[in-house]
Amino acid sequence: MYTVKGKSNKDYLLTEHIPLVKRLAHHMKAKLPPSVEVDDLIQAGMIGLLDAISRYEETHGAQFETYAVLRIRGAMLDELRTSDWLPRSMRQNMRKIEEAMSILQQRLGHPPTESEVAKLLKMSLADYQEMLGDGGGHQLVYYEDFHDPDGNDSFLDRHCVDEGSDPLRSLLDTDFRQSVIDAIDALPPREKILMGLYYEEELNLKEIGAVMGVSESRVSQLHTQAVARLRATLRELAWTGPA
Repeated sequence: MYTVKGKSNKDYLLTEHIPLVKRLAHHMKAKLPPSVEVDDLIQAGMIGLLDAISRYEETHGAQFETYAVLRIRGAMLDELRTSDWLPRSMRQNMRKIEEAMSILQQRLGHPPTESEVAKLLKMSLADYQEMLGDGGGHQLVYYEDFHDPDGNDSFLDRHCVDEGSDPLRSLLDTDFRQSVIDAIDALPPREKILMGLYYEEELNLKEIGAVMGVSESRVSQLHTQAVARLRATLRELAWTGPA
């Protein structure tokens, strides 16, 4: 594994971690629209892996795989952003859902049901669930969240004091991480279980459906709704501060 100079053999690291790139690509693909090709994610992930190999220093004290995962996922997200895989109209629909959830949460004092959100949006429950299905791949954090096009501070900017640092890394080092944990804990039980199965157990949507006794498409709807709840909650916390 080591050269005569004591440095990690780059060819060994590359070969050893190709399966990691593929696993991360398939896991990310599971929550993205059909238009996203897993091969494109793998290609971007390989670029991230090569970048990790060239930048990694054993003196960092972290395991290489831990460091590589961050670089690989980051490269995949960069690919998704440049590909504009989530249409503007879809993001606008998700923003409407987030705003409706925020209004109802304040009005009702509890996480609104699907029927309550659909009613506020003046659409049928079936149409609302179809909108959730179309929003598959909605993320908790977008690059645009750091830069409000209207020139106002975004809700994530408030958690990134050092403009020279990596925004996502800054978020993990601030109260934002705890806010995410608290927001997940406040989700309705069904959605909280789903998020645990997906992000902690790393099950795919089909496997989660088998566990929860629902279809894969229904899992996708619930996942999109859970992400919308989290975004609505975190945006509210950013402007009002913790209770």
